[in-house]
Parts: sequence; structure tokens; C-alpha cells
Amino acid sequence: MQKLTIGYSTLADRVGTIIAPPVHRDWGVSIVIQNPESIAWRGERLAQLMLREDIEVQELNNLGVAKSRNRNIWLARGEYLVFGDDDIEFDVDGLTKAIAYLDDHPQYSLLLAMARDSAGKIRKRYPKKIEKLTKFNSAKAATYEMIVRVDAIRQLGVWFDEEFGAGAKNYLGDEYIFIVDLLSAGGKAVFVPIVIATHPEESSGSRWGTKEDRVARAAIFTRVFGRGAPLIRLAFGLRRIRELGGIKNLALFVLAR
Repeated sequence: MQKLTIGYSTLADRVGTIIAPPVHRDWGVSIVIQNPESIAWRGERLAQLMLREDIEVQELNNLGVAKSRNRNIWLARGEYLVFGDDDIEFDVDGLTKAIAYLDDHPQYSLLLAMARDSAGKIRKRYPKKIEKLTKFNSAKAATYEMIVRVDAIRQLGVWFDEEFGAGAKNYLGDEYIFIVDLLSAGGKAVFVPIVIATHPEESSGSRWGTKEDRVARAAIFTRVFGRGAPLIRLAFGLRRIRELGGIKNLALFVLAR
């Protein structure tokens, strides 16, 4: 059995840009290509990747990153699975340390780690020490920071909500909802300050100020907190009022309009 599967999600017109996954004797790679328009995917880099015996490629005829993440959970042959996009570069030493932590702490079904941007800078403010994840401290999670224990995730019946994430109307929040669903199902998750990946600074979570963004963010809180969502949105919105676009947009955000 493989120790780790690196599960990539990409689009047909981007698959040729995938940064070559690290080669490791105990690791495997699955690449899920979203291709609803049946585009012929090609490229010299892709051709080189296809020669590797450790890489499995599967194509989907629909769109949505959560769909491809879920397929990667099904495809994973490793004890652990880390999620990647076509512009992610993984750190072998960091992944090795994260896997060792999970080996030593079998109570955790998910480990949330850290990432740098392309300039080598830590991408955001992370906790300075190990801490257990809750629905109140995991909203900033990025998929490429997550390593899951595959059998535990499958047994808990936890999947990415396909109504959220890139390619869906609610274009973000799929990672946060996944973690909350895992916790609600009885699983445990932990943040460990280990850098496992490099990712460009821009991301779907950095778009602010539009109605689309406001509605998508409001939907995340409704999904996670149910009837208590307006109070949570108010507390969150007061801290991010500038990004939301002022008092009027704050009110619309709280009322989910």
C-alpha cells in the first residue's frame, strides 16, 4: 500500500501546466481533469508525466473542484491523501514530517499544515503552535494545506460539498465545510506548523467586495452554523467591513442578501 497519494484537480486547458509531482517510492499521484467540453488535453509536460508509472489520470465530464476532490478520495491508494492544484509545488521534507506526525497521532483524521507563496513568504497568519481544529478556527483552511487519513474519511462518510468551491456558484468555502463536516461526524483534526506546499499569492479566497463574493461567503456560514449564522456573519463582518465594502454591504451580508 502507498503511504501517500497526491491528488491533483485541474481543468483540461490547464493540465499541461502541472508542476511535476515529487517522486517518492512510497507515494503515488492521481490527476483528476475536469473536462465538461471534451477538450483535447495535451502538452510536453503532460506527455512526460504520463510516462510515470506512479501517476493515474482520470477525466470528469463535469465542472467543480469539489467533484474532483471527491474523486481523488475514491482514487486514493495511499494511507494518506494530500490535495493539490496544477499550480502547487509540494515540499517533500514538509510532507514527510506531516506524515510522521499523523503516524504518531492516529486519533487525527486530518492535518492542516502551512504553505508559502512563490516568493517564499508564508501565505497568511497561521497559529504559532499545534492546536486542535474547531469550526471557529478553521475557516481559512486551503485545500493544499490539508492531509487526510483516507480510511478514516471514508468510514466517517465525509465528502466535499459540491455546492461549494471553484466551479460552483458558491465559489469558495469547500475546505472549511469539509473540516466542519468531519468534526461533526466524530473525526478529529489538528493544525501543525509545517510547510508542505508553495502556492501563488492569488487565490479564490482573495476576491472581495462583489455581490457574488458576499453571497457566497454568507452561504458558507449558513451551511456551517444554520440558524445561528446571522450572529456569526455579524461578528465576522465587523472585522472585515472594509473588504465587504462598507456598512450597507455588511447589513446585506448579515441578512444574506
